[in-house]
Amino acid sequence: MQSGIKIKRSVIIITCIAGCVLLLTKCMQKKNKKITINKPQYSQFAGSASCAGCHKNIYNSHLLTEHHLSSATVTVSNIMGSFEKERNKFFFHNDTYVAMEKRDSGFYQAEYFNDEEEKNGRFDIVIGSGRKGQSYLSWVGNSLVQMPITFFTAAKSWSNSPGFPIDKARYYRPITSRCLECHATFFDKTSKPAAVPEQFNHDRIIYGVDCEKCHGPAAKHVQFQTENPQIKKANFIINPTHLSRQQNLDLCALCHGGRLNKIKPSFQFQPGDKLADYFSVNKNTVEVTSIDVHGNQLGLLSASKCFMLSQLTCTNCHNTHENENNKIALFSQRCQACHSYGHEKTCKMVSSIGPSITQNCIDCHMPRQPSQTIAVNLQGSDTLTPVLMRTHYIKIYPDETKKVLAYLKKFDAQKMTGR
Repeated sequence: MQSGIKIKRSVIIITCIAGCVLLLTKCMQKKNKKITINKPQYSQFAGSASCAGCHKNIYNSHLLTEHHLSSATVTVSNIMGSFEKERNKFFFHNDTYVAMEKRDSGFYQAEYFNDEEEKNGRFDIVIGSGRKGQSYLSWVGNSLVQMPITFFTAAKSWSNSPGFPIDKARYYRPITSRCLECHATFFDKTSKPAAVPEQFNHDRIIYGVDCEKCHGPAAKHVQFQTENPQIKKANFIINPTHLSRQQNLDLCALCHGGRLNKIKPSFQFQPGDKLADYFSVNKNTVEVTSIDVHGNQLGLLSASKCFMLSQLTCTNCHNTHENENNKIALFSQRCQACHSYGHEKTCKMVSSIGPSITQNCIDCHMPRQPSQTIAVNLQGSDTLTPVLMRTHYIKIYPDETKKVLAYLKKFDAQKMTGR
């Protein structure tokens, strides 16, 4: 009887040991197993035009936004600079210039030395909505390079491209997938991870920062909703309003969070993902005064009391479906949602200036400032001319407030005199 019990105990112990060994082996195998990245495929995207069937108004208004216009193939109408004689040249020296020319095979930037053509590159892709300017990319085989000449909107003229040498035309600045990630919804990279320059499939591109950049690849969603029109709940799509605050911030930070060092291939990040899973996080404290107004709007916003003392996100102030450029009163109304009577902080100028001051919170608290990273050499100038952009570091700027007050007083005086 006792021997039978001992045998049963031995069998149980051996079974437990064997199970533990098997479990440990599986854990080790899982730990050592190569992790595969689920790279988004071009076939998963539907293209923003497919959204128009059910979301016509949103689609039509989004076509006018800077996001949508952030990249596009070249057409006759979407190059802002002039190709007219005497207005189509940028001179580096008296004997060296680049001419913007329309030819039978397309638009070109051609470099001339003593009026003899040295080299040229074709306009293939427009980068930038044109509100600040436009840069241009050219295909060299399956790789992309940035062209030497940019259009600078503030001066309404051609200029040297930002960061390019001022004494010669440079045609071969390579464009990486990380550059494209902030100007397009999808580029299919075909070269190996370490290959330089990177190569892309010409036919597998989704231009512009469009619907699927913020809502995720939509082919499955479009197919399901088309086949099941009676189902009104959206399936197989991401609604950013349902994401957490941090998820929303990470989505915007992909392109508005400053220089990010990627640890996974570009175009992997999808709405709802954690940004730190795709980019290395710089844990060093950065002084807000060293953050440029271009490219790291979230860094500036994060240093603002408005951000730190609330649950503020980018979309509290920005409607990404609409072109709201220069609508200062509209943005000021959004400020008033937290800074009107009945709230803790209100504008002290209301008592002296009147309620009209609440129509322009922006010029006082988010003034335009020069960018150090987006600056160009204009024709004949050796000094850089920066793009002016609104800072997202929200605070009191006394000098800017004085300018606004002086303008209001002058405006009121003109109204009184009828001028």
